[in-house]
Amino acid sequence: MDNILSIKDIKKVYKTADEDVIAIENISLDIAPGEIVGIVGTSGCGKSTLLNIIAGLDRQSSGSIIFDKDKPKVSYMLQSDALLPWRTVLNNATLGLELMHEKNERTTNFVLELLSEYGLADFINEKPSSLSGGMRQRVALIRSIAIDPDIILLDEPFSALDYYTRSTISEDIHRILKEFNTTAIIITHDIQEALGLSDKVVVLSNRPSTVKNIYDVPFKDELSIKKRRLDPQFNELYEKIWSDLDVQI
Repeated sequence: MDNILSIKDIKKVYKTADEDVIAIENISLDIAPGEIVGIVGTSGCGKSTLLNIIAGLDRQSSGSIIFDKDKPKVSYMLQSDALLPWRTVLNNATLGLELMHEKNERTTNFVLELLSEYGLADFINEKPSSLSGGMRQRVALIRSIAIDPDIILLDEPFSALDYYTRSTISEDIHRILKEFNTTAIIITHDIQEALGLSDKVVVLSNRPSTVKNIYDVPFKDELSIKKRRLDPQFNELYEKIWSDLDVQI
């Protein structure tokens, strides 16, 4: 299967007044269509830097980012849901379509169907302030899915949520991504979250960050995150990834 994205020998150097700081170096990674890739690493190792380069928000110092098409649609879901407080839930969910001049009756109906399926039908005319944190994240994901992206980048999208809400939203997001066969890269510091959501997990070293290990998730065909966590191999993989992380205690 051809890759939707190939990352080749990426390096990023930040120049300061005193020195050049290497954030990431020699990072290479291939991502197949429909694949969900979790990236884990310690704080400050360069996970978000890599995501920003893939999104085109930052430029690498060397190496290449190669998509399978000239102008891929890339959605970026940040730690904050970034909903506009003066717009309704429906108008927030269709914002990407508006910006891409793709909002019409068909695409709006598609968004309405998603909002209804994920428990937001009664809130489409409300403002984001009336929603819980989990509901806001559902709206943010639906906004990202609505444009039919080639790839979605998620930068610790659950970090502001409590444990119970994180678990529920993780299930929803995993189901949505799999339902639409959407390629995704998820940055997280939570190993359990990475194993629950991903088809493969990439472990980054401390800065300057490089790929330390890549693990194929053997239970990736199991769509339920709760059931994944009951698989005997779940804890085995958790321990391997934990041992790979350069955690200073």
